[in-house]
Amino acid sequence: MPVTTRSEAFVALERILREGFAAGNADIVDEICSPDLIEHQFGLAGSGAEAREHVKQAIRDVHAMMPDIVYTIEDSVTVGDTVWLRGRARGTATGPFFGPPSNAPVDIALFEVARVVDGRIVEHWGNPDRFALLAQTGILARLE
Repeated sequence: MPVTTRSEAFVALERILREGFAAGNADIVDEICSPDLIEHQFGLAGSGAEAREHVKQAIRDVHAMMPDIVYTIEDSVTVGDTVWLRGRARGTATGPFFGPPSNAPVDIALFEVARVVDGRIVEHWGNPDRFALLAQTGILARLE
């Protein structure tokens, strides 16, 4: 059976998902993300302190909406200092999200790319399936 090792880049991205977003620990950003972080994800884009604050706020918002959120990593590839990850985020929307809680089950796809140097995320691109999130929580139905 082949031995697989988890790259430094994979570990950093996994930690921000599980110890940050799933646990609601925004302080992990100071440990895992570079002070010069470049964030490309829609709604979080920025660099330096601005990007880090956007990620911290996203952690607080996601955890408040789905405190039981669980991240599952389904596939990943690391080349050099960059990791590509495909996974899922599952939980229950028991917190506010564009209005009162829907209490709906949520299951969305994630696509993440992070460049990691010396164990810290220096650049990140994320693409959570926000459309599925809006549909599953009933937001789209309210727009009809």
